[in-house]
Amino acid sequence: MRGIILCSLVALACKLCCYIALNPKKTYEYSYHGVVNFGLGKPNLAESAVRMACKFKIAGASAQTFILQVSDLTFEEFNGFPGKNGFNVAPKLTQRIAAQLIKPFMFDYVSGHVGDIHAAPEVSDTVVNIVRGILGFFEVTVKTTQRIYELEEVGIHGMCQSNYAIEESKETKDMIVSQVVDISNCREKAAVSGGMAAAMLDKMSQQRGKSLTSTVRYVYTVRPTAEGGVIARAHGLEQQYFSPFNVKGGSFKMQAIKETELLSVSDTAGNIAPGPMENKGNLVYKFVSAEANVPIMMQNLADPIPKAVELIKHLAAANYYQIDSATTEDTIKLYQLLRVIPFEGLEVMWKQFAENAEHRRWFLDMSVEVGDARILKFLQMRFQAGDISANEARQTFVLAINHLQAVPDLVEMAKMFLTMPFSKSNIYLWNMVVLAYGSLVFKYCASYTPCPVAAVQPLLDMAMEGMKTGSEADMVIALKALGNAGHPGSIKTIMRFLPGVAATPVDLPPRVLSAAVQSMRLTAARDPHTVQDITMTLFLQKNLPSEIRMLAFMILFDTKPSMALVSTVTAHLQEEKDIHVVSFALSYMRGYAKSSTPENHFLSTACNIAVKILAPKFGRLSFFNSKAVHIDWFNDDFLMGKSAELFMLKSAPYILPTKMMLKGNFYAIGRILQLLEGGIRPEGIKELFGTSIPGFKGDLSFSDLQAIFNVLKNWENLPSNKPVFSIYSRVFGQEWIFADFKKDIIQNFVKAVSPSAGKGTPLWELIENMQRGLSWHWTKPFLIYEARYFQATTLGLPLEISKYYQTVNGITVNAKAAVNPPMTDHLGQLMTSEISLETDGFIGYTKDFWVFYGINTEMFQCGCEFKSKTPFAIPWRFTAKINVPEKKFEFDFPPCKKELELFSMSSNVYAVSRNIEDPALAKMTPIMPTIIDCSFKLCLLQHSQNSVKMCFESNIYGAGVCMESELRRAYYHEYYPLSYFLGYTHFAVKVVPGRHKSRTLHQTVLCNSKLNHRLKYSPENVTFHKYVCPLIQVLDATPEALFNIKAFAMSGNQKPEGYDAAMYYTPEADFQNTQLIVSQVGEATNWKMCVDTSAGVVVLWFSFTVPETMAEMGRRIGSYIPGMAFLLGFYQQHERNAKQEVSASVAAASADSVDVKIEFPEVLEETFTTYIFMQSYKILTLHITGLCCCIYMDVSFLLPCH
Repeated sequence: MRGIILCSLVALACKLCCYIALNPKKTYEYSYHGVVNFGLGKPNLAESAVRMACKFKIAGASAQTFILQVSDLTFEEFNGFPGKNGFNVAPKLTQRIAAQLIKPFMFDYVSGHVGDIHAAPEVSDTVVNIVRGILGFFEVTVKTTQRIYELEEVGIHGMCQSNYAIEESKETKDMIVSQVVDISNCREKAAVSGGMAAAMLDKMSQQRGKSLTSTVRYVYTVRPTAEGGVIARAHGLEQQYFSPFNVKGGSFKMQAIKETELLSVSDTAGNIAPGPMENKGNLVYKFVSAEANVPIMMQNLADPIPKAVELIKHLAAANYYQIDSATTEDTIKLYQLLRVIPFEGLEVMWKQFAENAEHRRWFLDMSVEVGDARILKFLQMRFQAGDISANEARQTFVLAINHLQAVPDLVEMAKMFLTMPFSKSNIYLWNMVVLAYGSLVFKYCASYTPCPVAAVQPLLDMAMEGMKTGSEADMVIALKALGNAGHPGSIKTIMRFLPGVAATPVDLPPRVLSAAVQSMRLTAARDPHTVQDITMTLFLQKNLPSEIRMLAFMILFDTKPSMALVSTVTAHLQEEKDIHVVSFALSYMRGYAKSSTPENHFLSTACNIAVKILAPKFGRLSFFNSKAVHIDWFNDDFLMGKSAELFMLKSAPYILPTKMMLKGNFYAIGRILQLLEGGIRPEGIKELFGTSIPGFKGDLSFSDLQAIFNVLKNWENLPSNKPVFSIYSRVFGQEWIFADFKKDIIQNFVKAVSPSAGKGTPLWELIENMQRGLSWHWTKPFLIYEARYFQATTLGLPLEISKYYQTVNGITVNAKAAVNPPMTDHLGQLMTSEISLETDGFIGYTKDFWVFYGINTEMFQCGCEFKSKTPFAIPWRFTAKINVPEKKFEFDFPPCKKELELFSMSSNVYAVSRNIEDPALAKMTPIMPTIIDCSFKLCLLQHSQNSVKMCFESNIYGAGVCMESELRRAYYHEYYPLSYFLGYTHFAVKVVPGRHKSRTLHQTVLCNSKLNHRLKYSPENVTFHKYVCPLIQVLDATPEALFNIKAFAMSGNQKPEGYDAAMYYTPEADFQNTQLIVSQVGEATNWKMCVDTSAGVVVLWFSFTVPETMAEMGRRIGSYIPGMAFLLGFYQQHERNAKQEVSASVAAASADSVDVKIEFPEVLEETFTTYIFMQSYKILTLHITGLCCCIYMDVSFLLPCH
């Protein structure tokens, strides 16, 4: 009876309890298994995984404190093909992990919830996270009064929503608890990202699809006891799907499984003394500083200084003359080493490299990736000592700040560079320092909300000081830096520079107003409503310069205004008198009306309606007014897109634009990256040209060029205190380059190249150096992009998605010159000299790109890795003879004797496994096997391999160009578009020696200083002239070419072969004409080509005999076009043509149309068919027969053709 009553009480207690309980007087022993796997989840594709198994005991230390002890650990790795390969034990790594994991861990446990975790000080955070993965099984809330319920609770993934379902086992009376954790919408998620501050989130894109999605599910079997429920067994499954595109089109798969089972429960024998411990935090995953844990490689980081020194020397030597593609990946190894070297080590390396120009440059370029206080302190020492040049400082500082961790301490530390004298010693260095600091504030504010105003205060003070002193340059650079910062707290200061918005009247130069308006460009996304109010106020002020109103309009639309606000703008535009403002606004909205990018989904609709309202009144504005062009593309399958914008801002009455800007954006995986933006403000040049150009007709003839040149000759009349023009460049939305070019810069340049320039001038010294033998070399390693995303997994291992984009650029120039007679007094003596030159060199780059998806810790890595390499190389070697008095230029290029790869691209996707105990034994298995490895019938059906090689050889020059490609793919219909990028890819363009004897290329250029004003051809050429160029008047004078180019191949006693080109110009009073005649030189050549501009543009190609290659081309065109013509709605008519010639012409039919005609002779048939295709603004006429194809195209720009 007592037993029955006890059982009843236990059952009742279990029915009422709301938590899992542990008895502090008991010891619980469990088995534990965890495995994480990466692949595509498809058969016959490689995968990588790690597996861990152990036992652990939990014993009570007090009523709410327990000790966890791990034993019998094994750690295994998998890399290969499921069903063919198996897991392999990693004994050294097991030993290394076990050395820390077997130490006791203490944790608080109350009412089924895990509190703080304590461990010995020497236990790493990585090992503590593994313990979090084990203890995560004990974080569960059981409610017996409800079968289904939701809770927000703390777990290893953060503060997330959990959905519970409970049922009771009829056989064992155990409770089966199912828990699903929504880790996609956690209030406080255990996830961090870096390197993506410049890539703005695109919420609308994420509604069309996602590139990352995860599910987490736990199933518990809870056994009732008198103290509460005890976990008898538990199973956890986390699945994640990742794609660089839309996961709906195929994805990589991460699957993490963990299981635990209760083995025994016993009374605790004696007290446990765990030793000294420290608090490691709660159950939420704690991220380890991963700056040195580069996911795409693993190396021993012990004793890093000598390794880094040797690696710099090796890279400098290997890439001295040209880029060695085999070594470029070592730059990542060097970055990793530098990130673990202390500041004192950086100073030691600097002293060792400072005297060697090549090593010095490599060290400075690579040290920028240290990324924390050490690099700031290192640069502080250099600025204070002044032992680097302004150019070195500018390049190093901007990259160091760009890759610096944006944390409060470092932002505060970076302020010191704004007050250091060395920063102001060079105007370009000062501009870079100020702009870079603004960029750092932007990254800081992207991670800390609200962002402290103290971070941007130095820039606010600088702007106000510039206004107080009236310094235009100081105001502009401070406002541009505020634009980089995008700090909402800077709005009040910016408003003080804007007329009609500031509390007091503002009278500032237009370029200051322009900088003030554009300084709100990034704040538009952070505080759109305030920016809308300001820009709308500016736009409606009709007394402001047109440029300022148009810039305000641009920033207004950056805020993505509502339909109501766009309607308000439209209403005001209907009454607008400034034609430039109307033209700009209408063209801007017309581009957005056609936009397909997600961010403009609603704005596109609003602009579409606005354009329809404005078009009847303003639809025919001239192209010469202010304009905005917006084009974009977006694909939902790829979740990728791109856009480009061109802005031309003009103002009455000037003929030149006030400002021109060009920018492009890239859309990917739910983010918007502002790739590149550039602009020019031709302030002084605009004033120089004024309202018109005397003598300019608009036909771009030589007289037009002469008219422009005549205006430019008056540049000395420009004011000295204003820029002739200004340029800027922005990368990833941040302005890095800004420069004013004033009159003194132009004066110095003109003096340097003036014929009267003597000894000591830059050009004179350059010529002297070339006579002695000049050798110049430059390399630039640059980590373009390092974006990393970390997320906790249920096993307590860090999942990482990373992208690395690295380039090594290089250029080498060797030259030796001789001048006869030599210069003695001034540069003008070159005009009577003969110059000979020998030169060789190289220009090129190699770009490496990686995408990693997997587990990355300081001890091991496993996952999937995409890797590509793209080298580009142009070497040269030639000799030149320049006879200046005769204006004769001769170049000799040596024959091609060996294969030269100009460009290539190779990529593949791998399953990777690495561990720190055996870094040399890292495994990289291509995810898609070769046909030999693929032994299954299904595999053979889904895998394909394709190789193509095409070569084009010139028998004349004894060289050829080859293009080769190889693709190995695994295709799955449901994996589009991802499957089209899986597998090996190789593409290359090469220059190869010809099958015939290689020959030297000799090129001659003859220039005529006297333009012949009377043209007629020699008698032997008259027939050809009348036949080929009938539009030119035949005059009495013998022709004299404006210039002549000959490109001949020569070898021994053989006659030269090649091509000859000559240009003629006749500027008659009532007739202007330019001709370019090209002909082939050799024994069996009989064709010429004439380009004639007497009637617009005419191109005629004549030959008496049709080459076989051209005949084959005609046959292909003849077989292809008729079918396409009918498909596109052409109609046909029949004509006859018996001419045995090849000809092509392009002629201006009228002021607004162009005719194009191409003919190929047909030997067998003399008939050809005409197909006509009509559109609203274009008429395309095609004349076709097998080998006879005449194409006419008439394009009307204003009205449909009839």
